[in-house]
Amino acid sequence: MIEGRARVAELDRKLDMVLLAMVLFLLAFGVVMVLSASGIMAEKFWGDKYFFFKRQTLFALAGVGALALAYFTPRKFWCNHAYVWLLLAFALLAATLIPGIGTAAGGARRWLRLGAMSIQPLEPAKVALVFYLAYFFSSKQDKVKTFSVGFLPPVAMTGAMCLLLLAQPDFGGAVLMAGILFLMSLVGGARFLYLGSSLLLGLAGAWALVVSSPYRFKRLAAFLDPFENARTVGYQIVQSLYAFGSGGVAGAGLGAGRQKLLFLPEAHNDFIMAVAGEELGFLGVTLFFVCMGVLLWRAFAVALRQKEEQDRFLGTGMAIILCLGAVLNMAVVLGAAPPKGVPMPFVSYGGSHVVVACFCVGILLNLSKAEDA
Repeated sequence: MIEGRARVAELDRKLDMVLLAMVLFLLAFGVVMVLSASGIMAEKFWGDKYFFFKRQTLFALAGVGALALAYFTPRKFWCNHAYVWLLLAFALLAATLIPGIGTAAGGARRWLRLGAMSIQPLEPAKVALVFYLAYFFSSKQDKVKTFSVGFLPPVAMTGAMCLLLLAQPDFGGAVLMAGILFLMSLVGGARFLYLGSSLLLGLAGAWALVVSSPYRFKRLAAFLDPFENARTVGYQIVQSLYAFGSGGVAGAGLGAGRQKLLFLPEAHNDFIMAVAGEELGFLGVTLFFVCMGVLLWRAFAVALRQKEEQDRFLGTGMAIILCLGAVLNMAVVLGAAPPKGVPMPFVSYGGSHVVVACFCVGILLNLSKAEDA
């Protein structure tokens, strides 16, 4: 009995149980919300109202498996092969552009079909970029203030990834990768002069891409005044705002929402939080964000307590991936940012982002079991 208690105490000391509990709760929350949001659509187009629910359950289980893999594998294995993961990410991103390999949907080639399943290379590419940046900034701390050695290489590497994403095209994915680079460079100690200059250049480049593309310009117009374009490009944002507005304090009740009745397109994907807002109300969404906030707090706490620089940068990068995803998704569904197609971590329907988000948490849990965490 005493030995068993000692083992449990040892596990508690090594494993961040709060972080693990939040992940499991968010995965369960996502499965339930996908069931609620997708039933009508699934029955109409697939003849099975549980179609997306069953797949999301499998995705969540796969995510738990990815979490376990990242947790039990020695972190040195992941860290010592940063360039291998980076090359694999480039290969996957490039493969999406090859006809017959990349899967086209909605006018973009962002997926790779692997038998009965598909993956979105953007998701593992984010992790590969963090592995690379963590290795780079930890090994170049004595030269991180220089332009040619400490700043230009990670910008060039991330820029090449962004070019592949823009070729798909995936403007939102490129913005997300640039955001990871900017925040990791800020943490890594890059000069503010270089960061500020690159930010201005990036904004100028983004603006040029927007005005040169009628589709992107229309999405920007929808963001600035969605109700002016409520029947066209602003339709999805308007329906999302209607969902939040009708939710009130306590919500309409789980499963009782109306916007998912084919009013809000793809309600189980990037706009699933609008369905949650309508059905669970302010209280339910607040509970969700408390849990997400606790998860991010624990994630950054684990990262900051690492003594080795590479571990600290790695943990920070994994936390940044989760934080950026949550913030950008909620900004989009609330109309505070232009639509970018960024899923809510752990909650939105989809396998790639669920597995990768769980993998990020697995790395953080791996770091948390270290003696210095």
